[in-house]
Amino acid sequence: MSARVRRVALVAGEASGDLLGAGLVQELRERWPDAEFAGVGGPQMRQAGMDTWHDAGELAVMGLSEVLRHLPRLLRLRSGLRRRLLEWQPDVMVGIDAPDFNLGLERWLKQRGVRTVHYVSPSVWAWREKRAQQIGKSADMVLCLFPMEPAIYARHGVDARFVGHPLADDMPMRPDRARARARLGLLAEAPVLAVLPGSRLGEIARLGADFLQAAGLVAEGLPGLQVVIPAANAGCRAAIEQLLQSHPLPGARVIDGQARHAMVASDVVLLASGTATLEAMLAKRPMVVGYRVAGSTYRLVKGLGMLKVDHYALPNVLAGEELVPELMQDQCTPALLSDAVLRWFREPAAVEALVPRFDAIHQSLQRDASVYAARALDELLRAEPPRG
Repeated sequence: MSARVRRVALVAGEASGDLLGAGLVQELRERWPDAEFAGVGGPQMRQAGMDTWHDAGELAVMGLSEVLRHLPRLLRLRSGLRRRLLEWQPDVMVGIDAPDFNLGLERWLKQRGVRTVHYVSPSVWAWREKRAQQIGKSADMVLCLFPMEPAIYARHGVDARFVGHPLADDMPMRPDRARARARLGLLAEAPVLAVLPGSRLGEIARLGADFLQAAGLVAEGLPGLQVVIPAANAGCRAAIEQLLQSHPLPGARVIDGQARHAMVASDVVLLASGTATLEAMLAKRPMVVGYRVAGSTYRLVKGLGMLKVDHYALPNVLAGEELVPELMQDQCTPALLSDAVLRWFREPAAVEALVPRFDAIHQSLQRDASVYAARALDELLRAEPPRG
């Protein structure tokens, strides 16, 4: 009997995972033209030729209350997916991000002889490094987006590979500011501040008022300032517009999505800590990063030693030093945020010095992630031919 074709199962839970999965499927097809791909994905993965048994949107729930509300449905989905995957007998299952859903699914399949890969490491460099050992019980291999991550897994005996970051592959070294301003209808020569208080309602509730007040103080010190505020979705837009009623910001524009265009169009970015800080760095824009969590949560995390980093913003984490201001917890105030933003506007030499540092980090992340991820999977499966 001839050996059957390779079967690759993939499970992605949101738009970023759908994009990663599509790139991986395309690259694997180059290596295995007859391979079959199935699982959970979105429109990009479908377009790449994957048979999506469930849409990625079915896993995209955020926040404790939302997870609890959807828990029965998610448990049914996971149970059915387990059975279907085991019956399909994939040569490898790739869980893309969505660790709360995927790591348990990977572990269950691994215990039943299916090879498993987790694509996008949870932030083991920041929180509870020993999680790396637990992740190794779920995944035969971890594909990492940041160069400092594999060494952490190696300390716990887990095979992890740095494949590069897809955002670094996607974004040009010199984004076109003039084009971005024209696209958003912004004046070409007037100063622009992009304000991104977060992509989740909880973040906007915690940070939005302070960010808007900070932007107002910046506008007082910088006549003609244009403020653009991207909203991740309709709910976020409604929350931002409601805050603007209490904290008016003349001339501010709320736009639907287009966060990257807003950052590229800007002179300075004021934003919440998270992946957006990486995107702002790749846009080569100076930024001020603010964040706040519940005081009790922060004290608990610090008190138990769960937080393992001196820096929070990804540009600073990747540089190993503070390239951009981080204003966390009690420091995340309108006055301090606005002072830090105005410093970037008033010190062009500091902005100019920042660009080569950002360039170096961009280059270190720019590896063609899909190619490296496909190569790693090929190596994982090469040791054992497809089952016949």
